[in-house]
Amino acid sequence: MKRSILTRRTLLGLLGVPVVHAFGQGVSTRAVKPQPRGKFSGLPFHACFTDIGAQAGLHAPLIYGPEDHKTYIIETVGCGCAFIDYDNDGWLDVFLLSGTREDGPPPGATNRLYKNNRDGTFTDVTEKSGLAHTGWASAVAIGDYNNDGFEDLFVTYYGQNIFYRNNGDGTFTDVTKDAGLLHEGTKWGAGCTFVDYDRDGKLDLFVSNYCVFDKNRVPKPGESSFCNWKGIPVNCGPRGLPPGDLVLYHNNGDGTFTNVTEKSGVGKSKGSYCMTSVAADFDNDGWPDIYVACDSTPSFLLKNNHDGTFTDIGLESGVALNEDGMEQAGMGLGIGDYNLDGSLDILKTHFADDTAVLYRNDGKGNFEDVTNSAGLGVETRFISWGAGMFDLDNDGYPDLFWVTGSVYPEIEKALPNYPFKSPRIVFRNLRNGKFEELLDQAGPGIAAPHASRGAAFGDFDNDGDIDILVMNLNEPPSLLRNDMSGSDHWLKVKLVGTKSNRSGIGARVTARYGGKLQVQEVLSQASFYSANDLRLHFGLGAVDKLDLDVRWPNGGVEHFKEVAADHLVTIREGGGIIKTEAFRKHSKAGA
Repeated sequence: MKRSILTRRTLLGLLGVPVVHAFGQGVSTRAVKPQPRGKFSGLPFHACFTDIGAQAGLHAPLIYGPEDHKTYIIETVGCGCAFIDYDNDGWLDVFLLSGTREDGPPPGATNRLYKNNRDGTFTDVTEKSGLAHTGWASAVAIGDYNNDGFEDLFVTYYGQNIFYRNNGDGTFTDVTKDAGLLHEGTKWGAGCTFVDYDRDGKLDLFVSNYCVFDKNRVPKPGESSFCNWKGIPVNCGPRGLPPGDLVLYHNNGDGTFTNVTEKSGVGKSKGSYCMTSVAADFDNDGWPDIYVACDSTPSFLLKNNHDGTFTDIGLESGVALNEDGMEQAGMGLGIGDYNLDGSLDILKTHFADDTAVLYRNDGKGNFEDVTNSAGLGVETRFISWGAGMFDLDNDGYPDLFWVTGSVYPEIEKALPNYPFKSPRIVFRNLRNGKFEELLDQAGPGIAAPHASRGAAFGDFDNDGDIDILVMNLNEPPSLLRNDMSGSDHWLKVKLVGTKSNRSGIGARVTARYGGKLQVQEVLSQASFYSANDLRLHFGLGAVDKLDLDVRWPNGGVEHFKEVAADHLVTIREGGGIIKTEAFRKHSKAGA
């Protein structure tokens, strides 16, 4: 029997019943006990992750507040990262954001661009690129806003966001003012994503703001009921601070944008602490919607009305709260089709003493919280951030991954069960709607403890699997190289728009392989404040051929039969498959 979506969660919203905030803490946490772990399946897992960040040349640490304490919430949140092929050489480069410190930035506290040397190492080209900048950076979105064939970068900050145009020669130019993207006053920019919401072939821009923060007005740790956690004084917020807002900019096609927040209805969504933002078609109507993970407040799902406006349907669709009608500390988002039913599901990460939540899509944009029935309820130990729903072992079924790390360095001395640094989390797909957590089976890069935040997913060494880039507070980043074993197949798809935006953002690919069906979409932002490889990756298991359907952002559909596995195929809108590349098998750097 199909379960009604009129759950307690929905009734709370429709009846206007406020969700009760737990007293004496500035962040939502449910204090749930983990479910007991079942017997391990014993199934082989062919992915193994090794952190090669240091040997790859990613040495500079992410500076974000002091290491041993956090006086203000702005020192705790951290930032994202991106895999981006900025020079179009077919190899993923690395863009890393950075924070600063209240008493001034130490040497080297800047955003960084690393060029891929195609041998497992990277070269720091930050100064040459024009991307050096110091401040409290938050999120990055990737997209070709002017359709010139080179990916551009939008970066959110506490203070003023920055828009970088890719000049196509290895350099970027700050065009924030010329593009009309300067804003009045000080805002705490958070999630951001490019999205062609009106399907006119030009990428528009959506931005969320976290909260209103003024360190001169915020209480110090312990000075307010919102400045304690488990009886220990900690930094204040986000509860007790004024919430941020949402902004939508329309691309005018001449290098400039117009603020259409009120006209579009986006401005009606208020009262939440907004974080990661993802634009994707969640109700399968061919138009991109926008989901915003919100911290300790209801999350937003902005439904595209096909007329330039949006309506928030988060409560009635089931993704504003959890199944118990409780707010959660929504931070990171993984998007994918975990149960192979042709609809995009949502993984959202949360605070300690709570689970990450898995929302299953019924195909019409209605979601059910299946966290416990899917097996995720066994893990409640850590504060969780960057997330992904990717096929890590190429068996044809997307797995779940997220990174963890505390926001309270002071807590660990009094409460050792809440360490500041903690491991990464992998849940392997058991192919029956359920997952199991791999505690020791996914490699040393998973078990290693860090205070991590952003995570980006992509194949940096072009060997046919998914690698992971991770930001660690006051440490160098981790580059988790996937050392695959076994003989399972894969396919990568790169899309080039012509009538649609050049990046293909918002395009949907449906893969049919071995009687299975899986959808993916090209996303400008996901995980936590991060941007993944724009090339879509499908694990195929034993299947060596598959059929592809490509639905372009403007609604046009193309079909491709019996595409050979173990290749990267480049598809141009209206031009078919214009390039097929077989990645060479090469030795792992440092292996």
